[in-house]
Amino acid sequence: MICQVSIERATISDLEWDFIQPELSKIPRIKMGNIDKCRKFIGAVLWLLRGGMEWRMLPAEHGKWNSVFKRYSRWCTYGVWERLLARFSQSADLQDVSIDGTVNRAHACAAGYKKDSAENEALGRSKGGFSCKVHAVCDAHGLPLKFILTGGQAADCTQAIPLLENIGAAAVLADKAYDTNEIREWLKQCGIKAVIPPKSNRNDEIFCDFWHYKERHAIECLFGKLKYYRRISTRYEKKAINYMGMLCLASVFLWLR
Repeated sequence: MICQVSIERATISDLEWDFIQPELSKIPRIKMGNIDKCRKFIGAVLWLLRGGMEWRMLPAEHGKWNSVFKRYSRWCTYGVWERLLARFSQSADLQDVSIDGTVNRAHACAAGYKKDSAENEALGRSKGGFSCKVHAVCDAHGLPLKFILTGGQAADCTQAIPLLENIGAAAVLADKAYDTNEIREWLKQCGIKAVIPPKSNRNDEIFCDFWHYKERHAIECLFGKLKYYRRISTRYEKKAINYMGMLCLASVFLWLR
């Protein structure tokens, strides 16, 4: 029974495919060819995403691992997974959005893409060791909208404005790590309500709507859901663009729930 559930969670259902296939066909530079083979390819990537295994461990019934990897990497370069997420997230509830960052440990497989390329590939050193930080923004229902990757040692507040650009939310919920004058001023200029508790070392008094702040749990719930996909909770990808693809694909399946 446990094995059966595991297989079901790593398989694209007919209903999910009915939503994914039309959206894929609208993305430029994508040649789907045989629809069944395309579904099999995405199913193979989903299997790895769920199990968090190396590409070479892909079972033969999913296809040749090297062919699947090359196609996946090519789609990452074309931005297919990000575009797919953008299409599904068009129905987001932007009454308020929440932002935060989480540090994910990098597997040994993630190292060694190019000499001295760790910073460019969003890898770094934090208290947790060799890691990657995922900066995310979600809508009022805790569904993902956008991600930015940095090394694990990067401060959360440095990515707040790039994350929120072009989102168009009415309010932003964030923890004390985002309590900076720059962020507050930017939100004010954009006409966005800042629901951010002040740091204890602030000299000036800043009001925070703590009743509204209770809704910030949505972003923490999002990280919890994403980390059920083991290739998200532990980074195996050497290239940041490939890890971003995994994040976006996992997010698409969250939108399809």
